Amino acid sequence: MLKTLRNKGRLLATTAAAFALAGCLAAGLAGCASNDTAAEPEAEVTEEVVAVEEEPAVDGTVTFTDDLGRTVELPAQIDAICPSGFTAQQVLLTIAPDKMVGLAQELTDDQLKIFGEKFADYPVFGAVLGATDSLNREAVAAAAPQVIIDTGEAKEGAEEDLNALQEQLGIPVVFIEAKLSDYGAAYARLGELLGMEDRGNELSQYCADVYQTVQDTMATIPEDERVHMAYLLGENGLNAIAKTSFQGAVMDMVADNVVVVDDVSGKGNGNEVSLEQIALWNPDLIIFQTGSIYDTVGDNEAWAGIAAIANDNYYQVPNDPWCWMNNPPTVNQLMGLQWLPRLLYPDKFDDSIADVTRGYYSMMYNYDLTDDELNDLIKDAIPRS
Repeated sequence: MLKTLRNKGRLLATTAAAFALAGCLAAGLAGCASNDTAAEPEAEVTEEVVAVEEEPAVDGTVTFTDDLGRTVELPAQIDAICPSGFTAQQVLLTIAPDKMVGLAQELTDDQLKIFGEKFADYPVFGAVLGATDSLNREAVAAAAPQVIIDTGEAKEGAEEDLNALQEQLGIPVVFIEAKLSDYGAAYARLGELLGMEDRGNELSQYCADVYQTVQDTMATIPEDERVHMAYLLGENGLNAIAKTSFQGAVMDMVADNVVVVDDVSGKGNGNEVSLEQIALWNPDLIIFQTGSIYDTVGDNEAWAGIAAIANDNYYQVPNDPWCWMNNPPTVNQLMGLQWLPRLLYPDKFDDSIADVTRGYYSMMYNYDLTDDELNDLIKDAIPRS
């Protein structure tokens, strides 16, 4: 139904926006969406109004069934969107940055360099439906998005939470499932939702190809021949991303994650572990998250007996614009999914880490890395000469 009604809805965008705004003012609902459309010559507007009078059944809205099975009524033309939180922000910046009316989290200077300085002046709303509800509902209402978009994994109780938020704000809320194994489907759905089918399909095909390439390659490497590794983080390197955790999806797909614990944490800071336990696991390769002890671990005698450190086989995960592996685990994982297997099994691929890095930033962020930027980005993420 979304595609069927969209064209008629676009013809009525100006009139529908006027009716919607009048309704919002009458009801006093600050959260009602506005629809910014280009000014048309007066004669053309008059013709459109006549068309509306002849077809009163058309109201400029469509229905969309999200990935929780919820049916939501939306404007036919969507030009103003709001992310529900940090993962949704990352996703929306890759497909529809010009439609965003605000951010869930302020962008750093390095991120602004990629996405544009204009975002420095955008309102910051906070996040909802995560571990902590920090959403500034008044700020969201003032920005007047036509829809709030939530992405990620479908958690228990999500349907009730989204319905409650939608009722509270008077703004449609839509959930799009986005997971490592099928980001392609997520982008196709977003393209449909936002009337950006070409961009959605472009991103969808890219994501599907990335995943399929890695999946096919890993099918040629038996489980018992995969690299024994650990992903460590935290100030002292004593937090680890455990096997089977949501945060460790990339690593579990391409390596033997030695971090096996009884109570797996799904949080970004992983599980607390001891150096003695790391020594018992004795990984052959370690990747450290930015901000951990990568710069000093090679000179730390306490770590000298661990195989990965002793053999100079440890690396730092790039963190620009976000961590390639997780934290939060969303579309940034597509870069980690290309980097890590090429680090572990370079002979299995025809292209290099540098090649796929350039390709990812160009496709996902519409940003062409310079040679200096590329070298600085991956200098600690590739074997040392």
